[in-house]
Amino acid sequence: MLDLKLYHSDDENQWCPGCGNFGILGAIKEAVAELEILPENLVMVSGIGQAAKTPHYIRANVFNGLHGRALPPAQAIKMANNDLKVVITGGDGDGYGEGGNHLIHAMRRNVDLTQIVHNNQIYGLTKGQGSPTTAVGQKTSMQFEGVQSEPIHPLALAITVGATFVARGFSGDKEGLKEILKAAISHNGYALIDIMQPCVSFNKVNTFKWYKDRCYRLDESYDPTNKMMALQKAFEFGDEGIPLGIIYKEEGRPSFNDIHPTLSTGKPLVDRQWTPQNVEPFINQFL
Repeated sequence: MLDLKLYHSDDENQWCPGCGNFGILGAIKEAVAELEILPENLVMVSGIGQAAKTPHYIRANVFNGLHGRALPPAQAIKMANNDLKVVITGGDGDGYGEGGNHLIHAMRRNVDLTQIVHNNQIYGLTKGQGSPTTAVGQKTSMQFEGVQSEPIHPLALAITVGATFVARGFSGDKEGLKEILKAAISHNGYALIDIMQPCVSFNKVNTFKWYKDRCYRLDESYDPTNKMMALQKAFEFGDEGIPLGIIYKEEGRPSFNDIHPTLSTGKPLVDRQWTPQNVEPFINQFL
């Protein structure tokens, strides 16, 4: 295991005291340290939001982009240098709202990425309006009469679209979350981790206690390779319980980099030698 001090950042933390993001940040650092991924081999990519500030608080390579637009640069980074471990981090609005279209296509391509969604069922940066995962009827700073749209089921979406690793964690269970992160980062293919994370400032319904009373770990009898069983667990949420752990895992399916004719052979793109003369045949086609 590498020293956790390797991942220390001097940036001043801007999260609210008691925010669930702190537990997620700690779990990420411990996971990459135990996997012995050096900071120079780790890329943290994010969009905009409180959860998207996570890369600022860990020493690694960082790309901080637009709201909901973390996946396009993350995919490009992985395609340019397959040797890097690429982890995307953001909130439920960032990942499932603005970034929903990118999410679907990264899943079906099975790009070798790990996407962590801090799911607090609210928009935490922009003062508490309902997000794609806010429950129907819940009153927010913008929906005074209560949210009217049905929430999405991100795990079920991921399983049906083609993600090969789908899991759920809880920021209040750092040890369990760390193990999920290690499995996701080690997985060859697209991995989604939906993390229940209380927003202490703007979500007074889905509190730490609310999650604590409902979250439970899947036991060893559960088979994550059974897609139909995984879909049942993906729809299980709320008072009936919130399962934590690896919900679905598909082994053996090649990742996007494994099958792309340009990426699957030879050196990573970043290590290949290019000169202006390489481009001339393509330019001449348009002359």
